[in-house]
Amino acid sequence: MKIQIQTLGCSKNRVDSEHILAQLEGAYEIVPENSMEPVDIQVINTCGFIGDAKEESIQAIFESVERKKAGEIGRIFVCGCLSQRYMDDMPGLIPEVDAWFGARDLDEIVEYLGVVPDESKNTERVLSTPSHYAFLKISEGCDRRCSYCAIPHIRGAHKSVPMEELVQEATLLAAKGVKELIVIAQDTTYYGLDLYHRRALAELLQKISEVDGIEWIRIHYSYPANFPEDVLDQMANNPKVCAYMDIPLQHIADKVLDNMHRNVTGEWTRTLIRTMREKVPGVVLRTTMIVGHPGETKKEFNELLEFVKEARFERLGAFTYSEEEGTFGAEHFKDSVSQKEKQRRLDILMELQSGISLEYNQSRVGTRERVIVDSFSEGVFVCRSRFESPDVDGEILVRYDPVAMEGVDPYSLIGEFIEVEIVGADEYDLIADVVEI
Repeated sequence: MKIQIQTLGCSKNRVDSEHILAQLEGAYEIVPENSMEPVDIQVINTCGFIGDAKEESIQAIFESVERKKAGEIGRIFVCGCLSQRYMDDMPGLIPEVDAWFGARDLDEIVEYLGVVPDESKNTERVLSTPSHYAFLKISEGCDRRCSYCAIPHIRGAHKSVPMEELVQEATLLAAKGVKELIVIAQDTTYYGLDLYHRRALAELLQKISEVDGIEWIRIHYSYPANFPEDVLDQMANNPKVCAYMDIPLQHIADKVLDNMHRNVTGEWTRTLIRTMREKVPGVVLRTTMIVGHPGETKKEFNELLEFVKEARFERLGAFTYSEEEGTFGAEHFKDSVSQKEKQRRLDILMELQSGISLEYNQSRVGTRERVIVDSFSEGVFVCRSRFESPDVDGEILVRYDPVAMEGVDPYSLIGEFIEVEIVGADEYDLIADVVEI
């Protein structure tokens, strides 16, 4: 029988899907996610974090229902955050779905499909990313209680994956040709507190950096409160740990941070950013901000703008506040900022960041960088350096020169490292020429 998993939302969902497929491999023929060929079973791994993500997940389910009616899909199973969050409501609303599972029901899905879960395969994955990079999920759930966030209600309490399992998983991924690991969790810096009674991310980074074949390790989703500075030591001194940090700060104004339950102040945040830049010269910082949160008046928004000007994040994304049922914010705060005003503030913030990103990218023109080739199409290599993460950052576009690269099959370079010189830049992407293969 043919099975296909469609993954929506974050990279943490993608890792779950890859673990499910590893259990099913051999019992089913696995159809690639982007294929439209008929399948006996389609599993939709959904996102239910914010309004737009929920709408995307529901739309994907409806599209699959139409394909089922047309005879292109035999049965539909839905899992992940959306079904976990609305388990009591969704089956009645979309009866065409054959079975619903929660966000942590990985073994239950496998059993429902007639396969006995094999613990020896818990560290195995069927990759849905390009074969040279993979996400490494180091924990599940979250013990934080940010007032705007529904994740703890959906995913449950924080639970670290034992270090030896992660090292084994990294080893198996390296054997498949993975060269880059992107370390992810709801909060990567919380790793180890439940298992080892200490923050153990730095120790984990050291151990997985010792895996043969892994050349780049980058960190996503780090919480600023009680940030473990030994992680910065790894970043500064371990050549495999990229000088790249994804640290969602969400805001800088004390009033808003307090309403968000972020457990930090604006001064703490400023000090942390300064420490990162001092300990890791040249570090690239990615962050996210929320505008229009309850408590954000024009004063707090202007403070946020001034902070962004001061901090000069190389990468910044932003969202408008979305009131989510079941959260502290929805129950205790009035969503007092109009959607029109939220969008206006978002546009102002992103215009500011666009100029900062452009200046940063232009500063790299004339430099030589080692990049990894993600793909090749229409005479252009799509690449990334240590300072770009897949899916969320810009790309380095390298022109194929058939004269300089005579005798080289360009497709053979996918997943390989090459040396390039940056020759052009806009606010998102860089242009480069090949220096050495």
